Amino acid sequence: MLGEDINDSEGEIKVSFGYQCNGGGDGTPSGAVKGVESRSDIPRNGSFSCLSGAALSANATLANTNICNGLIGSDILPSLDSPNSFRRVPSSPSLSRLDILSSSLQSSMSNLSCSPPSPVGSYETDSYMLKTMSVPTRSDSFLNAVEVQVAGGAAGEDRVQAVCSEENEWLFCAIYDGFNGRDAADFLAGTLYETIMFNFNLLDSESKQYVPSIGAASDESLYSEMEVSSRSFRNGVLDILHRALSQAENDFLYMVEQEMEDRPDLVSVGSCVLVMLLHGNNLYTLNLGDSRAVLATFDEGNDMDQSGRLKAIQLTDSHTVDNELERTRLLSEHPDDSMPVIAGKVKGKLKVTRAFGVGYLKKKKLNDALMGILRVRNLISPPYISTEPSLNVHEISKSDHFVIIGSDGLFDFLSNEEAVKLVHSYISSNPSGDPAKFLVEQLVIKAAHSAGFSKGELLNIPAGRRRKYHDDVTVIVIILGTNHRTSKASTCI
Repeated sequence: MLGEDINDSEGEIKVSFGYQCNGGGDGTPSGAVKGVESRSDIPRNGSFSCLSGAALSANATLANTNICNGLIGSDILPSLDSPNSFRRVPSSPSLSRLDILSSSLQSSMSNLSCSPPSPVGSYETDSYMLKTMSVPTRSDSFLNAVEVQVAGGAAGEDRVQAVCSEENEWLFCAIYDGFNGRDAADFLAGTLYETIMFNFNLLDSESKQYVPSIGAASDESLYSEMEVSSRSFRNGVLDILHRALSQAENDFLYMVEQEMEDRPDLVSVGSCVLVMLLHGNNLYTLNLGDSRAVLATFDEGNDMDQSGRLKAIQLTDSHTVDNELERTRLLSEHPDDSMPVIAGKVKGKLKVTRAFGVGYLKKKKLNDALMGILRVRNLISPPYISTEPSLNVHEISKSDHFVIIGSDGLFDFLSNEEAVKLVHSYISSNPSGDPAKFLVEQLVIKAAHSAGFSKGELLNIPAGRRRKYHDDVTVIVIILGTNHRTSKASTCI
């Protein structure tokens, strides 16, 4: 039954990663979550209380990527697929010697928590643990902090990151849902966060050049100036996320061109992208593809301590041919092609209309690298897959409860409303529990039921073969809240 707890040991899904902020005024966390890193020495000022993440593999993946002549695989993301343990991977200044990389990638790579390889056929949930690590300060950008908490890991072709600074009150989360191989998702996990950090230095230095003049200005005009400055800053953040993604795309496709003679499969490798940045009361999202960010919020006029109706609001757009707006856009951009959509897919290949990578649907010379039936026939007017992301900023209110971000594998079985209802029910009765793990468990139950299996029977099917029954699944749940919030969910802070 959907919503039931799983207590049997067979195929039990383990905690992936979690983080909870300082709990009480005495500096003692209230309700420690098993397997969750907790900090009690930093004042609680930000807009989230805690987060948890979980992931489950369905796809079998090859060995570590050879992109950048193996550098990303060997130095940055070694053996990322193990669900058992993690070790720290130091920053790799050796990237700066690669003249094929742009300046945005010549900075040191972000630290990722990684682990030894898992046995072939392992079907345990992939798990990640938050680590404390110091990062070098490059400037006074608000994203730079003396200490951050970092989690990273993999589930099949999915990659996930979470980086938090309570000191500077921000949280960065990203899910990269790879397809046709793991190389594009590996590349994003190894570079995009650092590229964003690099670009944020520019925004911070520019924003400091503007200081509202107090002097003889009236309160109304001062408020207006501050509003303009705040709006400009938010637009600057969105622009930086956009710019960083564009740079990563250019770098990736350039490297694909350099290596496609030896690895022609790289031209078909791609990834959906979902990035969420929470800073103060602003929640920024960037997405390409069909991963989602869903906000759970109470109806207007109902606080979290009241009995208002909780509703699900999707903060991201779905970039698939099933979305009528996307389908119309695709048809209008290719007036000379009578068949841009074949059998419900872009050129008969992809259901998503926007994605990172997949060079063979963007450049003719990359398509020509493929042989036989793999090559797209009648590639009349590329690019057919867009890299233009959807960008959004949401100002968190007292009515906002939590955010779910997940790859499409979650939403293959659960609607936005079902996911929100499950999480709300779970955290109301298990304030110190792991809602992301719970969501993945419910998906497994539903997928097993659809296939006529028990949960254990489904999980015992090896990765690769199990893809027939469900996709790779990655989920992060962020509980929103500040000190004045009084919901049951807030007892996990």
